[in-house]
Amino acid sequence: MPTTNTSGRRKTAVARIYLNDGTGTITVNGKDYKEYFPTLPLQYIVMQSTEVSGSAGKFDVKVNVAGGGVKGQAEAVRLAIAKAIVELDPEKKPALRAKGLMTRDDRMVERKKPGRRKARKKFQFSKR
Repeated sequence: MPTTNTSGRRKTAVARIYLNDGTGTITVNGKDYKEYFPTLPLQYIVMQSTEVSGSAGKFDVKVNVAGGGVKGQAEAVRLAIAKAIVELDPEKKPALRAKGLMTRDDRMVERKKPGRRKARKKFQFSKR
């Protein structure tokens, strides 16, 4: 099987993955995914696409991820893996879509406005 590569994005994080047949190892930026994402919720997010599609342990995944925080990076990796699995086997798309794993979550942080302390915070108003 040739290498399948896709990308996933979340907030400002971008993940590029390379998916091959293998034993189920996931390498993120040269480290094992359990070392790169140390908490269990983040590890669950990364593995969610393979578990929902029923292909856990069938593919080796090499990930390059940059930008954002660890939560955004984990969700970007999840989207990229889901897109690669669908590219190999389109019959798994309905199961992944039902769990919301095929949708790019495009919510971003709102920009700070000039003259304000934050994006929406206004000065205190007191009527005397």
